[in-house]
Formats: sequence, C-alpha cells, structure tokens
Amino acid sequence: MALDQSFVGRSYPPTAPYEVGREKIREFAEAVGDANPAYADRAAAQALGHPDVIAPPTFVFAITFKAAGDVVHDPELGLDYSRVVHGDQKFAYSRPVRAGDLLSVTSTIEAIKSLAGNDIIDVRGEVHDENGEHVVTAWTKLVSRAAEGA
Repeated sequence: MALDQSFVGRSYPPTAPYEVGREKIREFAEAVGDANPAYADRAAAQALGHPDVIAPPTFVFAITFKAAGDVVHDPELGLDYSRVVHGDQKFAYSRPVRAGDLLSVTSTIEAIKSLAGNDIIDVRGEVHDENGEHVVTAWTKLVSRAAEGA
C-alpha cells in the first residue's frame, strides 16, 4: 500500500542533544579504516585550525539515522520497517563535526514515491549544535520493498 503523500513536508521535533565524544570519533575512524590524524590526535586537528578532533564525514550518519527513526516508526505514516532497506545517503556540511559538540537533529520528510510497488521515502536531517548553528544536512533515502507477490 502506497504511503500517504500528505506526510511530505512533515517535520519531527528535534532530538535530545547528542554529545560527540573524542573516543567515539576515534573508534568510528578506526572502524571505517580512515587513519587521518585529525580524527584521533587533538594536536593534529588543531594544526588544521580545529579546536579539537574532528569526525569523518560519515560519522554523523549514526546520529541522523537514529533521528530518522522518529519518521519510520511514526504509526500514522504506516511504513513497514521490516521491509526497509537503505537506498542512499548524502551530506552537506557547514563545518566539521567536532569532539564536544552537542548536536540535535530535526527530521523532515522531503518526498514519498511509489515505484514498482516499492515505497521510497526521502528524509532530510538538519543537524545543529548547542548554539543553534547549522553543522550539516543529511539526506537519507529509504526503500520499503513491495510485499512478495504484490
């Protein structure tokens, strides 16, 4: 069953602040195999003009995807999450994510489409720091696969 188009443009309340930890950044960089010293060494990050270590570009996915959960688990939307696969991801940064940031995400449904029985939903996550300054916008495309035999 196709998702309700009236949800396009719906925004969800900002998430509770997520404190970005230096160790979380280091662990993430290690997990993705990125040895950039600015991700683990404060002095290296400061030499590049940052106040503390910075996060790899995809680090923010963990924060924005969790926030998108408010969208996908909205009972009024009716998305069958058991059939959802991640379709695409992109980011537009105002500045890097830094250790010590307190980040909140506001999710908005940008588009809902049906294609060959699949529902495709585009969610935009606006990430702001504790001062309300924009840090990054993340776009997540989710595909809810059509039921077998549909």
